[in-house]
Amino acid sequence: MTERALRLGTRRSKLAMAQSGHVADAVRQLTGRPVELVEITTYGDTSREHLAQIGGTGVFVAALRDALLDGEVDFAVHSLKDLPTAQHPDLVLAAIPKREDPRDVLITGEGLSLDRLPEGARVGTGSPRRMAQLNAYARSHGLDLTCVPIRGNVDTRVGYVRKGELDAVVLAAAGLNRIGGTEELLGGLSAEHLSVDSVLPAPGQGALAVECPASNSDLVATLAALDDPQTRAAVTAERSLLAALEAGCSAPVGALADILADGPGHGQVVTEMRLRGVVGTTDGSTLVQLSTTGPVPTSHDEAAALGRELAAEMLAKGAAGLMGERAL
Repeated sequence: MTERALRLGTRRSKLAMAQSGHVADAVRQLTGRPVELVEITTYGDTSREHLAQIGGTGVFVAALRDALLDGEVDFAVHSLKDLPTAQHPDLVLAAIPKREDPRDVLITGEGLSLDRLPEGARVGTGSPRRMAQLNAYARSHGLDLTCVPIRGNVDTRVGYVRKGELDAVVLAAAGLNRIGGTEELLGGLSAEHLSVDSVLPAPGQGALAVECPASNSDLVATLAALDDPQTRAAVTAERSLLAALEAGCSAPVGALADILADGPGHGQVVTEMRLRGVVGTTDGSTLVQLSTTGPVPTSHDEAAALGRELAAEMLAKGAAGLMGERAL
Protein backbone atom coordinates (compact mmCIF):
# COMPACT_ATOMS: atom_id res chain seq x y z
CA MET A 1 0.00 0.00 0.00
CA THR A 2 1.29 3.45 -0.93
CA GLU A 3 2.11 5.65 2.05
CA ARG A 4 0.13 8.86 2.28
CA ALA A 5 1.78 12.08 1.22
CA LEU A 6 3.66 14.05 3.83
CA ARG A 7 2.07 17.48 4.21
CA LEU A 8 4.52 20.38 4.22
CA GLY A 9 3.15 23.69 5.51
CA THR A 10 4.41 26.80 3.76
CA ARG A 11 3.59 30.47 3.37
CA ARG A 12 2.04 31.40 0.01
CA SER A 13 4.66 33.86 -1.21
CA LYS A 14 6.75 33.07 -4.28
CA LEU A 15 9.89 32.92 -2.16
CA ALA A 16 8.34 30.71 0.54
CA MET A 17 6.99 28.31 -2.09
CA ALA A 18 10.41 28.09 -3.75
CA GLN A 19 12.14 27.43 -0.41
CA SER A 20 9.60 24.81 0.60
CA GLY A 21 9.83 23.23 -2.84
CA HIS A 22 13.56 22.67 -2.36
CA VAL A 23 12.95 20.98 0.99
CA ALA A 24 10.07 18.92 -0.41
CA ASP A 25 12.34 17.61 -3.19
CA ALA A 26 14.99 16.65 -0.64
CA VAL A 27 12.44 14.83 1.54
CA ARG A 28 11.05 12.96 -1.49
CA GLN A 29 14.53 11.78 -2.41
CA LEU A 30 15.27 10.86 1.19
CA THR A 31 12.09 8.92 1.93
CA GLY A 32 10.62 7.93 -1.42
CA ARG A 33 7.30 9.32 -0.19
CA PRO A 34 5.23 11.98 -1.94
CA VAL A 35 5.27 15.44 -0.34
CA GLU A 36 2.32 17.80 -0.69
CA LEU A 37 2.72 21.55 -0.20
CA VAL A 38 -0.05 23.02 1.96
CA GLU A 39 -0.30 26.80 1.54
CA ILE A 40 -1.05 28.74 4.71
CA THR A 41 -1.67 32.47 4.98
CA THR A 42 -0.04 34.19 7.96
CA TYR A 43 -0.90 37.52 9.54
CA GLY A 44 2.40 38.91 8.29
CA ASP A 45 1.33 38.14 4.72
CA THR A 46 -2.01 39.95 4.93
CA SER A 47 -1.08 42.99 7.03
CA ARG A 48 0.32 46.04 5.23
CA GLU A 49 1.73 47.53 8.42
CA HIS A 50 5.46 47.61 8.99
CA LEU A 51 6.89 44.58 10.79
CA ALA A 52 8.00 46.56 13.83
CA GLN A 53 4.40 47.69 14.35
CA ILE A 54 2.78 44.25 14.17
CA GLY A 55 5.16 42.26 16.32
CA GLY A 56 8.24 41.66 14.20
CA THR A 57 9.18 38.55 12.29
CA GLY A 58 7.16 36.13 14.46
CA VAL A 59 4.01 37.21 12.61
CA PHE A 60 5.05 34.94 9.72
CA VAL A 61 5.32 31.88 11.97
CA ALA A 62 2.24 31.62 14.23
CA ALA A 63 -0.22 30.29 11.61
CA LEU A 64 2.25 27.65 10.43
CA ARG A 65 2.86 26.51 13.99
CA ASP A 66 -0.89 26.37 14.65
CA ALA A 67 -1.26 24.10 11.60
CA LEU A 68 1.49 21.83 12.94
CA LEU A 69 -0.08 21.61 16.40
CA ASP A 70 -3.57 21.01 14.96
CA GLY A 71 -2.31 18.18 12.75
CA GLU A 72 -3.17 19.97 9.49
CA VAL A 73 0.44 19.57 8.29
CA ASP A 74 3.24 17.19 9.22
CA PHE A 75 6.13 19.63 9.03
CA ALA A 76 6.77 23.23 8.03
CA VAL A 77 9.52 25.29 6.46
CA HIS A 78 10.39 28.77 7.73
CA SER A 79 13.06 31.31 6.91
CA LEU A 80 15.11 30.86 10.08
CA LYS A 81 15.41 34.61 10.63
CA ASP A 82 11.58 34.68 10.99
CA LEU A 83 11.56 32.27 13.93
CA PRO A 84 11.33 33.65 17.48
CA THR A 85 14.46 32.80 19.44
CA ALA A 86 12.46 30.84 22.05
CA GLN A 87 11.69 27.33 20.79
CA HIS A 88 8.05 26.19 21.06
CA PRO A 89 7.83 23.44 23.74
CA ASP A 90 5.76 21.09 21.57
CA LEU A 91 7.75 21.54 18.36
CA VAL A 92 11.30 20.67 17.37
CA LEU A 93 13.68 22.27 14.91
CA ALA A 94 14.36 18.97 13.15
CA ALA A 95 16.71 20.27 10.46
CA ILE A 96 18.62 23.36 9.41
CA PRO A 97 19.89 22.59 5.89
CA LYS A 98 23.10 24.05 4.48
CA ARG A 99 22.91 27.82 4.46
CA GLU A 100 22.56 29.96 1.36
CA ASP A 101 24.48 33.23 0.89
CA PRO A 102 23.72 35.26 4.07
CA ARG A 103 24.57 38.68 2.57
CA ASP A 104 22.27 41.53 1.63
CA VAL A 105 22.01 42.79 -1.95
CA LEU A 106 21.50 46.41 -3.04
CA ILE A 107 19.33 46.69 -6.17
CA THR A 108 19.92 49.97 -8.04
CA GLY A 109 19.66 51.53 -11.46
CA GLU A 110 22.07 50.18 -14.04
CA GLY A 111 25.71 50.91 -13.29
CA LEU A 112 25.11 52.27 -9.81
CA SER A 113 26.40 51.04 -6.45
CA LEU A 114 26.00 52.11 -2.83
CA ASP A 115 28.90 54.57 -3.06
CA ARG A 116 27.65 55.99 -6.39
CA LEU A 117 24.01 56.64 -5.47
CA PRO A 118 22.86 60.18 -6.28
CA GLU A 119 22.70 62.82 -3.58
CA GLY A 120 19.49 62.49 -1.58
CA ALA A 121 18.98 58.89 -2.74
CA ARG A 122 15.98 57.05 -1.32
CA VAL A 123 16.76 53.44 -0.31
CA GLY A 124 13.90 51.09 0.50
CA THR A 125 14.05 48.42 3.19
CA GLY A 126 11.64 46.96 5.71
CA SER A 127 14.45 46.15 8.15
CA PRO A 128 15.50 48.44 11.04
CA ARG A 129 18.76 46.43 11.12
CA ARG A 130 19.55 47.43 7.55
CA MET A 131 18.51 51.02 8.20
CA ALA A 132 20.87 51.29 11.17
CA GLN A 133 23.88 49.98 9.28
CA LEU A 134 23.18 51.78 5.99
CA ASN A 135 22.75 55.07 7.82
CA ALA A 136 25.95 54.47 9.78
CA TYR A 137 27.79 53.66 6.53
CA ALA A 138 26.42 56.80 4.91
CA ARG A 139 27.54 58.92 7.86
CA SER A 140 31.08 57.53 7.79
CA HIS A 141 31.45 57.77 3.99
CA GLY A 142 29.83 61.16 3.47
CA LEU A 143 26.82 59.81 1.56
CA ASP A 144 23.46 61.56 1.48
CA LEU A 145 20.72 58.95 1.53
CA THR A 146 17.36 58.37 3.19
CA CYS A 147 16.09 54.93 4.19
CA VAL A 148 12.42 54.43 3.35
CA PRO A 149 10.38 51.65 5.07
CA ILE A 150 8.74 49.28 2.54
CA ARG A 151 6.87 45.97 2.54
CA GLY A 152 6.06 43.51 -0.23
CA ASN A 153 7.46 40.52 -2.09
CA VAL A 154 10.65 40.53 -4.15
CA ASP A 155 8.90 41.56 -7.38
CA THR A 156 7.17 44.47 -5.63
CA ARG A 157 10.37 45.74 -4.07
CA VAL A 158 12.37 45.53 -7.28
CA GLY A 159 9.48 47.31 -9.00
CA TYR A 160 10.01 50.39 -6.83
CA VAL A 161 13.44 50.82 -8.44
CA ARG A 162 12.31 49.92 -11.95
CA LYS A 163 9.50 52.52 -11.78
CA GLY A 164 11.83 55.18 -10.37
CA GLU A 165 9.92 55.47 -7.09
CA LEU A 166 13.08 54.60 -5.16
CA ASP A 167 16.76 54.81 -6.06
CA ALA A 168 17.56 51.45 -4.51
CA VAL A 169 16.16 48.63 -2.39
CA VAL A 170 17.92 46.08 -0.20
CA LEU A 171 17.03 42.37 -0.38
CA ALA A 172 18.48 39.14 1.00
CA ALA A 173 20.79 37.40 -1.47
CA ALA A 174 19.45 34.02 -0.39
CA GLY A 175 15.93 34.92 -1.46
CA LEU A 176 17.06 36.03 -4.92
CA ASN A 177 19.11 32.85 -5.34
CA ARG A 178 16.29 30.53 -4.28
CA ILE A 179 13.69 32.16 -6.52
CA GLY A 180 15.97 31.85 -9.54
CA GLY A 181 15.54 33.78 -12.77
CA THR A 182 17.46 36.70 -11.28
CA GLU A 183 18.61 38.02 -14.66
CA GLU A 184 15.03 38.20 -15.88
CA LEU A 185 13.83 39.78 -12.63
CA LEU A 186 16.58 42.40 -12.55
CA GLY A 187 16.91 43.03 -16.28
CA GLY A 188 18.36 46.53 -16.69
CA LEU A 189 19.12 46.94 -12.98
CA SER A 190 22.33 46.41 -11.00
CA ALA A 191 22.84 44.14 -8.00
CA GLU A 192 25.64 44.78 -5.51
CA HIS A 193 26.33 42.27 -2.75
CA LEU A 194 26.95 44.31 0.39
CA SER A 195 30.05 43.29 2.30
CA VAL A 196 29.35 41.87 5.75
CA ASP A 197 32.10 44.20 6.93
CA SER A 198 29.67 47.05 6.22
CA VAL A 199 26.24 45.44 6.73
CA LEU A 200 25.91 42.36 8.92
CA PRO A 201 22.88 40.18 8.07
CA ALA A 202 20.04 39.28 10.37
CA PRO A 203 20.78 36.37 12.73
CA GLY A 204 20.01 33.19 10.78
CA GLN A 205 19.69 34.98 7.42
CA GLY A 206 20.10 32.61 4.48
CA ALA A 207 19.18 29.53 6.51
CA LEU A 208 15.95 27.54 6.49
CA ALA A 209 14.26 25.92 9.49
CA VAL A 210 12.39 22.63 9.13
CA GLU A 211 10.03 22.27 12.10
CA CYS A 212 7.73 19.42 13.14
CA PRO A 213 5.90 18.20 16.26
CA ALA A 214 8.25 16.81 18.90
CA SER A 215 5.84 13.91 19.39
CA ASN A 216 6.48 12.56 15.87
CA SER A 217 9.80 10.89 16.65
CA ASP A 218 9.97 9.00 13.34
CA LEU A 219 9.62 12.19 11.32
CA VAL A 220 12.08 14.01 13.57
CA ALA A 221 14.65 11.28 12.90
CA THR A 222 13.95 11.33 9.15
CA LEU A 223 14.24 15.09 8.77
CA ALA A 224 17.49 15.11 10.78
CA ALA A 225 19.22 13.76 7.67
CA LEU A 226 18.73 17.20 6.06
CA ASP A 227 20.60 18.95 8.86
CA ASP A 228 23.95 20.67 8.25
CA PRO A 229 25.92 20.68 11.53
CA GLN A 230 28.11 23.68 10.66
CA THR A 231 25.12 25.79 9.66
CA ARG A 232 23.28 24.77 12.84
CA ALA A 233 26.28 25.71 15.01
CA ALA A 234 26.64 29.09 13.30
CA VAL A 235 22.98 30.12 13.47
CA THR A 236 22.66 28.84 17.05
CA ALA A 237 25.44 31.23 18.07
CA GLU A 238 23.81 34.10 16.15
CA ARG A 239 20.35 33.49 17.60
CA SER A 240 21.76 33.11 21.11
CA LEU A 241 23.36 36.54 20.76
CA LEU A 242 20.03 37.93 19.52
CA ALA A 243 18.12 36.40 22.43
CA ALA A 244 20.54 37.84 24.98
CA LEU A 245 20.44 41.30 23.40
CA GLU A 246 16.65 41.25 23.14
CA ALA A 247 16.54 40.87 26.91
CA GLY A 248 18.54 44.05 27.45
CA CYS A 249 18.18 46.21 24.38
CA SER A 250 15.45 47.15 21.89
CA ALA A 251 17.75 48.26 19.08
CA PRO A 252 18.18 46.44 15.71
CA VAL A 253 20.62 43.52 15.73
CA GLY A 254 22.83 41.97 13.06
CA ALA A 255 24.99 38.89 13.52
CA LEU A 256 27.05 36.43 11.49
CA ALA A 257 29.09 33.40 12.51
CA ASP A 258 31.84 32.33 10.08
CA ILE A 259 33.58 28.99 10.09
CA LEU A 260 37.30 29.73 9.73
CA ALA A 261 39.64 27.25 8.08
CA ASP A 262 43.40 26.68 7.76
CA GLY A 263 44.79 26.86 4.26
CA PRO A 264 43.20 27.64 0.88
CA GLY A 265 41.27 25.29 -1.36
CA HIS A 266 40.50 21.63 -0.86
CA GLY A 267 41.73 19.79 2.18
CA GLN A 268 41.39 22.81 4.43
CA VAL A 269 40.87 22.08 8.10
CA VAL A 270 38.07 23.81 9.98
CA THR A 271 39.56 25.25 13.14
CA GLU A 272 37.56 28.13 14.59
CA MET A 273 34.30 30.04 14.50
CA ARG A 274 34.18 33.82 14.39
CA LEU A 275 31.00 35.49 15.60
CA ARG A 276 30.36 39.13 14.76
CA GLY A 277 27.51 41.20 16.13
CA VAL A 278 26.19 44.73 15.73
CA VAL A 279 23.46 46.68 17.46
CA GLY A 280 22.57 50.29 16.86
CA THR A 281 20.05 53.04 16.45
CA THR A 282 18.16 53.18 13.15
CA ASP A 283 19.49 56.66 12.35
CA GLY A 284 23.01 55.21 12.34
CA SER A 285 24.31 57.65 14.93
CA THR A 286 25.39 54.91 17.32
CA LEU A 287 26.60 51.38 16.59
CA VAL A 288 28.14 48.86 18.94
CA GLN A 289 29.99 46.28 16.85
CA LEU A 290 32.16 43.52 18.32
CA SER A 291 33.43 40.06 17.41
CA THR A 292 34.81 37.00 19.14
CA THR A 293 36.56 33.85 17.95
CA GLY A 294 36.62 30.42 19.53
CA PRO A 295 36.76 26.70 18.76
CA VAL A 296 34.04 25.44 16.42
CA PRO A 297 31.17 24.45 18.75
CA THR A 298 30.46 20.73 18.95
CA SER A 299 27.14 21.08 20.78
CA HIS A 300 24.14 23.37 21.01
CA ASP A 301 25.26 24.53 24.45
CA GLU A 302 28.73 25.52 23.23
CA ALA A 303 27.32 27.49 20.29
CA ALA A 304 24.75 29.21 22.49
CA ALA A 305 27.45 30.10 25.04
CA LEU A 306 29.50 31.83 22.31
CA GLY A 307 26.50 34.02 21.45
CA ARG A 308 25.75 34.87 25.07
CA GLU A 309 29.37 35.81 25.75
CA LEU A 310 29.53 38.23 22.84
CA ALA A 311 26.16 39.70 23.77
CA ALA A 312 27.40 40.34 27.31
CA GLU A 313 30.42 42.20 25.91
CA MET A 314 28.20 44.28 23.62
CA LEU A 315 25.83 45.17 26.45
CA ALA A 316 28.80 46.19 28.58
CA LYS A 317 30.13 48.36 25.73
CA GLY A 318 26.92 50.37 25.51
CA ALA A 319 24.34 48.26 23.68
CA ALA A 320 22.18 48.28 26.80
CA GLY A 321 21.78 52.02 26.47
CA LEU A 322 20.47 51.96 22.90
CA MET A 323 16.84 52.37 23.92
CA GLY A 324 14.14 54.88 23.14
CA GLU A 325 12.69 56.38 19.98
CA ARG A 326 15.80 56.10 17.80
CA ALA A 327 16.00 52.34 18.47
CA LEU A 328 12.42 51.56 17.46
